[in-house]
Amino acid sequence: MSEQAIVERIISDAEQEAQAIIKEAEERANKTVAEANARAERNRQGTEAEVKAKAESIFDGKAAAARLDGAKILLGEKRGVIDEVYARALDKLLNLNEKDTLFLCKRLLDEHAEEGDELVFADNFRYAQAVSALPVVKEKKLKVSSKHAKLDGGFMLRGKNSDKNLSYGAILALDREEKQSEIASVIFNKDING
Repeated sequence: MSEQAIVERIISDAEQEAQAIIKEAEERANKTVAEANARAERNRQGTEAEVKAKAESIFDGKAAAARLDGAKILLGEKRGVIDEVYARALDKLLNLNEKDTLFLCKRLLDEHAEEGDELVFADNFRYAQAVSALPVVKEKKLKVSSKHAKLDGGFMLRGKNSDKNLSYGAILALDREEKQSEIASVIFNKDING
């Protein structure tokens, strides 16, 4: 073999080896790029899922807040209706005729007055003289005060041991406390056709 053939053979082997090294490097590069693309795709999908979950969470939170705000507004409106019911009831009590007023006052005095209590009428009570003349006032030896109190109609009893506010406002407040949920149920749970 000649020197030229050996050199050509060495160059040829070197070129083949270089080609093999280049081919292997390209394959590794392609593999690395494919792995990087796969990681990038997984990261993109993970980020999209995370963003979707956060968006749903924000939407759910906003929807819950909106439902809560709506419920608060509805509750406020319902309270307003009940307030109006009791305001009208107070107005009707304040405008009772004498016969009905005397009947109500007699019943209240029979049930709540104790012997020797002082009867103090509201400033706006129209039938103080007639109530003072009821037999129960004499029977229970009630004193009638010459002073009046700032009450929502009716009267109060001042006693030795305790005072009793029997004003129309106090009676309605007690009634509301005891029956508000029942009244709300009747008003707001009616059948649309009923």
